[in-house]
Amino acid sequence: MTGELTVAEVGVDVVLPLRSAVLRDGGPAGLPGDDDPATVHLAARAPGGRVVGVVRLAPAPCPWQPAAAPWQLRGMATDPEVRGAGAGRALLAAGLAAVAARGGDLVWCNARVPAAGFYERHGFCVVTAPFDVDPIGPHVGMLISVPDRWVRAPGPVTTA
Repeated sequence: MTGELTVAEVGVDVVLPLRSAVLRDGGPAGLPGDDDPATVHLAARAPGGRVVGVVRLAPAPCPWQPAAAPWQLRGMATDPEVRGAGAGRALLAAGLAAVAARGGDLVWCNARVPAAGFYERHGFCVVTAPFDVDPIGPHVGMLISVPDRWVRAPGPVTTA
């Protein structure tokens, strides 16, 4: 994929199709709290507007570390056709900026084991041993402090 990716806040209806296809083998992909007004849904779009990545962030207590304003990252999915083109990186940057703008100080997630390296490369730390999420498979708990540098959202991401 060449061109510019854009990331924007969207409604849950925009994120569900890709979340279903990538994370649930076409099955239902709604999550508790998706319709909560505090929940943030982001979509990365390729030139032409096609959604190529999605993520959801919502205020939620962290099970491993106390924080004044923790947020949970869930439902992150990238179209397999564009993996490695920057959509995941752009979604994380925009998501951390959105959390910082809302006063969040920590983001945590249950990451699928094969995805843990991606999150580690972007500053997350593994804080649990692997555990099974039935029927999805092995996960690890991860978190990142939300530093001041995330207060300004990045502009569009240009890919080669």
